[in-house]
Amino acid sequence: MTTKTTESMVAQSNDQPSPMADPLGLIFRALIKLHSIWVSLTYPFAFRGRNLWIHYTCELSRLTAHRIKLGDSVVIMRDALVNVVAPPEQKGEPIVVIDENVGVGPCCQISAKNRVHLERDTIIAQSALICDHSSVFEDRRLPDSEQASKGGRIRIGQGCWIGRGAAIVCTHGELVLGRNCVVGANALVTRSFPPYSVIIGNPSVVIRRFDPVKHAWVIGSARSTGTPDSSE
Repeated sequence: MTTKTTESMVAQSNDQPSPMADPLGLIFRALIKLHSIWVSLTYPFAFRGRNLWIHYTCELSRLTAHRIKLGDSVVIMRDALVNVVAPPEQKGEPIVVIDENVGVGPCCQISAKNRVHLERDTIIAQSALICDHSSVFEDRRLPDSEQASKGGRIRIGQGCWIGRGAAIVCTHGELVLGRNCVVGANALVTRSFPPYSVIIGNPSVVIRRFDPVKHAWVIGSARSTGTPDSSE
């Protein structure tokens, strides 16, 4: 992935193939740019990089922005949700970490209770879900809202591509996708997978994996066997 990838997402953020296709598109782009500048200057992020592009329909709370870290050239497109599940007054390390040159597509949901870390050059396609907690549904006498799990931690390695409608959910422990993984559309990922994997299905499996030493694809399916090193 390169910076050009997130630049192409910016070019499409007004639902036009090119800003010159319709002069009104320039107005929407200007609104997004102004909103991005406003958020950059007024939201108390744990860290804020340069050249942010945050759509004005994105749901992002100022009250919990101090638990969010954004790198350079981060793109968050229309109707996306970046949610921190923590009391606004609670202090601590960032819960949502989005490194430089990450693109979050339209209608995506990122919800973090413990830690969600998107490493650099990762692209999240439309309507994907990344969530490090869920309800446990253990006692039907209690409301579901009172049965939230302690959750886990999610780390998506450098250069990963998450397909449309995919769900990455971790209810305990740590879920790690190694670098340059591809998660297919509508896949459900609930466990770790090694670098250079192509992951599809529900439950998710590896259908092939690239060997960076041999520069060749290894064909065949395999389930995850542990927590990979995303730097492999």
